[in-house]
Amino acid sequence: MMDRRRFVGAVAGGFVIARSIAHAQSTTRVYRIGFFLGASGESVASLFAALSEGLRDLGYVEGRNVVFERRYAEGHMDRLPEIAAELVRLKVDVIVTGSSIHVAAARQATKTIPIVMVFTADPVQAGFVTSLARPGGNVTGLSADASRELWSKYLANLREIVPKLSRVGVLGQVKTQVEFVELEAASRRLDIGLEVADMRTPGDLDGAFSAMVGKHVGALLVVVSPLTYLLKESIAESAIRYRLPTISNANQYAEAGLLMSYGPKLEDLYRRAAIYVDKILRGAAPADLPVEQPSRFELTINMKTAKALGLTLPQSLLMRADDVIQ
Repeated sequence: MMDRRRFVGAVAGGFVIARSIAHAQSTTRVYRIGFFLGASGESVASLFAALSEGLRDLGYVEGRNVVFERRYAEGHMDRLPEIAAELVRLKVDVIVTGSSIHVAAARQATKTIPIVMVFTADPVQAGFVTSLARPGGNVTGLSADASRELWSKYLANLREIVPKLSRVGVLGQVKTQVEFVELEAASRRLDIGLEVADMRTPGDLDGAFSAMVGKHVGALLVVVSPLTYLLKESIAESAIRYRLPTISNANQYAEAGLLMSYGPKLEDLYRRAAIYVDKILRGAAPADLPVEQPSRFELTINMKTAKALGLTLPQSLLMRADDVIQ
């Protein structure tokens, strides 16, 4: 039988251990991460989930040592500066956001809080970073390949389906996307005219299609942006209604019903963004974290859409596909 002295010592030791555990739990740093995008929360749920899962794999669990402040503009791009400013007022430790229009709003709100961008076209030309190797400011993360050669591939893929293609409709948010300069250069090299529809609000979609169809475009290129992402299912339906083969530069668009997509999986990029967040929370400076570019591009073809359009796709195109949606 345990004597009284040993029993008292054991109880006292238990109290010490319990106090130590309680102290450790009370002193665990809880990080606050701001996450904002221009689309709706529902439409980008998979992107946030990928970021959250990536952070969980690195030891960050919501409600235990991390709090997410999520904000969405619901397609109203004029709200982005206000949302970014709100996150700054909340004193988040890092901001994670998407393309150029988002990063511009975040940089307008803060020059000190670290910003992790995802899928931003040519951040050097946009002025967000000094160079990809040494960003030099409070912005780092992952960029999109906005090269002329890549845009040439999009147009060439459309020409495989429409051999006499001479005019392509382009749907996106032109004002905020520096990659349109490279797209125009690629179109000149392939002797393909562009009819660009600048999306500013969700209500612009019907007018954009009417304008492009009125210019007799033979196919459609949909550029990733908050509005086109929010409306990707509606864009797919309109493209089928107007009998337009379509391609985009992110896989979710083909999954939503566009004919094709060629580009990285956005969920993979947001999962990679978690690594940047972790490094920053551990003390790394964004200025010293090199910007990554996508290393894997996948061609996705939606055969349901091909059938709806009455298209027989070239075998050479199907053989290059990484994913075929039946």
